Amino acid sequence: MENELEFPAVLDRVKAVFADGVVLILLMFLVTYTFSLFENVSQYARMFAFVFIFLLYDPLLTSIIGGTLGHMAFGLRVKRDRNMSKNILFPLALLRFIVKALLGWVSLLTVFGSEKRKTIHDLLVGSVVVYNTMLMGEMVTNPDLKTEN
Repeated sequence: MENELEFPAVLDRVKAVFADGVVLILLMFLVTYTFSLFENVSQYARMFAFVFIFLLYDPLLTSIIGGTLGHMAFGLRVKRDRNMSKNILFPLALLRFIVKALLGWVSLLTVFGSEKRKTIHDLLVGSVVVYNTMLMGEMVTNPDLKTEN
């Protein structure tokens, strides 16, 4: 049954990454503008805000709502490979993001040899990127497509 499912192509994932880049830039502009409204903002507060945005945007959203705003915009979700009705846990989402950031585009190379089009960072943490429509219906209700974990 799983062979009948269609997993997102590289282009859909790349679109989501670019959309997330725009979101990150907008968030950084918003924070910069907000800080400019105050007379004295410590350099530590500025550094913390930018590190928080850059390092935690992806893992927090991925673990809480199943993907970033870029994923949402293109109908994608990041789920556990062994139970696609569940989001991945935060520590795994953080590791996934770190590996994705370190490897960059190289991480996409495994997509072409993977039945589920999984990247290196997906393989490492046991995640899979799916179309949101796959989660609405048969996928969630079909016990053959999920296992306990």
